[in-house]
Amino acid sequence: MTAAGRRVLMGRIVGLYGVQGWLKIESWSEPRTRIFDYQPWQLSVAPGEVVEVAGIKGRPQGKGLICFLPGVDTREKAAALVGQDIYVARELLPPPGQDEYYWVDLEGLEVVTTEGVALGRVSHLFATGANDVVVVRDGERERLIPFIQGNYVRSVDLSAGRMVVDWDPEF
Repeated sequence: MTAAGRRVLMGRIVGLYGVQGWLKIESWSEPRTRIFDYQPWQLSVAPGEVVEVAGIKGRPQGKGLICFLPGVDTREKAAALVGQDIYVARELLPPPGQDEYYWVDLEGLEVVTTEGVALGRVSHLFATGANDVVVVRDGERERLIPFIQGNYVRSVDLSAGRMVVDWDPEF
């Protein structure tokens, strides 16, 4: 899938604020208020049904963020959205810096060792606090490889769809 067809998880609707449809949200952008700069949002309102929402108003409130979605003007309508993940189209995000990557751009890359042994494809990544971890699956097994550039991750070539790692294929 090309970057143009991808979407990036940016936050989640976590609660209600007031009685006029305002929502509490959690943002994973940096700074967290930047989530309001990326519109339209994509919400999965039903299995297989994604709704795009533009014209979102938002602001910090206390220790969190709140927002108002056009057309969601009652507490009941807002309550139906609690728990929804907030996605945006990948192309709305700024280009990453040198040796920086959006996780969504790494997903699906072929992973090979420095000796050319195929390990599988990047399924997903997760953060541990110490470093990010790449989950590589080949159908039979799953490998967890620390995403530490220069040490375990030797190169990433997005245009070729390949990541080269210094990793023992038996591990």
